[in-house]
Formats: sequence, C-alpha cells, structure tokens
Amino acid sequence: MASGGHAIRGSRVGAGPLGESERGETAPRVRVSYWCANGHETSPSFSVGEDVEPPEQWDCPRCGFPAGLDPASPPSPMRNEPYKTHLAYVKERRTEADGAALLEEALEALRVRRGGVRS
Repeated sequence: MASGGHAIRGSRVGAGPLGESERGETAPRVRVSYWCANGHETSPSFSVGEDVEPPEQWDCPRCGFPAGLDPASPPSPMRNEPYKTHLAYVKERRTEADGAALLEEALEALRVRRGGVRS
C-alpha cells in the first residue's frame, strides 16, 4: 500500500468519532473490592441504583477461589471431591456380604434362564 494512501488506521469501519457525546452518558458505577483466601484482590464495577446490591461473593479471576467483601476473613475455597467410579458409589451403599448375595442371586437367575437349573 502506498504511504500516502487514504487508509484509516486504528479504527474499525463505522466507528464514528470517539467521545461521550456520540455514545451517550455512562451509567454511574461503583467499584467493590473482594479478597480471596490467597490474598488476591479484585475490584469489579457495578451499576449504582436503589435496588442494586453487589453480591456477597465474587470469583477470583486469578485463582478461581471465592472472594468475599472482608479482607480479614475471606470465604474458604470449595472442597473438590475426587472423581468416583460407579463401583466406589456401590461400595458406599453395600457391604461385601450384600454384594456376594446379589451376585449369587444374579448368577442363579442366569442359570435358570439358560436351562441349567442348579440349587
């Protein structure tokens, strides 16, 4: 492209002039500080209004822990449960004896279906 061209640099098509007069007035906002258990501070801004209250907790963008309004006592991080298999859940509900009885019952039903009745 020629250096003396008519290209508009640094602006997108249809952007128009910059300034508040073109876009209208911004809504009044307030910044609220939140602190997480790792000591990170985040300050999102919220709209100011009669019926608008900032939330009690906000997720920390740095570590993902919940952040609260009080820097001295931030909310504790959620405890992540490790992935459990189907067998782990079954073992929570059944004892070894229950499992053996259910297995024997299922095997007996299978034997009956196949015609080899054993009792």
